[in-house]
Amino acid sequence: MNRSTPFVLLLLALVVGITAAAQDAKEIIVTSNNKLRGNTSYSEMSLKIVRPSWTREMKMKNWAKGDSYAMVVITYPAKEKGIVFLKRDKEIWNWIPSIERNIKLPPSMMMQSWMGTDFTNDDLVKESSVIDDYTHKLLVDSTIEGRICWKIELIPLPDAAVVWGKLLIWIDQKDYMQLRTEFYDEDGYLVNIMRGTNVKMLGGKLLPSRMEMIPVEEEGKMTIMEYHSIEFDTPIEDNFFTTQKMKRIR
Repeated sequence: MNRSTPFVLLLLALVVGITAAAQDAKEIIVTSNNKLRGNTSYSEMSLKIVRPSWTREMKMKNWAKGDSYAMVVITYPAKEKGIVFLKRDKEIWNWIPSIERNIKLPPSMMMQSWMGTDFTNDDLVKESSVIDDYTHKLLVDSTIEGRICWKIELIPLPDAAVVWGKLLIWIDQKDYMQLRTEFYDEDGYLVNIMRGTNVKMLGGKLLPSRMEMIPVEEEGKMTIMEYHSIEFDTPIEDNFFTTQKMKRIR
């Protein structure tokens, strides 16, 4: 046998191992996202914006189909009631009933706060895809609240139109629940932490019912999203997600 053969075999094994790990990491993300989203979903939820000297609450309904369509309507408080956000493929629209106007959000607004919360427009409507716009790498496993989790690093592709420079996601190895996400800017600084807690059965699936978005450098601030109910896989036609429907949805 050529003396270089063992080295070549080792190199090939390392390359194959790295490729397999990357594929495994992506498959984990896909499985987790599919569990949370289903083919379609309808959910009712509340948001609480927490600040050092005040809090504010909102309630909303959300319809989604795959990763291409989503619609969110605010149902409380009265001041914001009837405001609608629509994602249709790569387009994001906002219906404001007080001025009876539909506004198309430009990509430059994706990093801005959504309705004064600690979530961005991109977080809520999911314009960027954690599956297609990032590379995926498995890091060392860790434990969150007694659950062994995969820790996965997501780095955006060079031409991807995304707002984050890096994501770290912790996914429960038993039930594929996303229990923690860290959001880093383009310079590698940690900006936000999102925690999934209060695990319960929702729509026949075990899921975190409470999501906390915490700005790292702003003490006393957070936004709490709580799911009250979710229905999965009820048929929704594509023509439900239109700018015309936004004006009539309740």
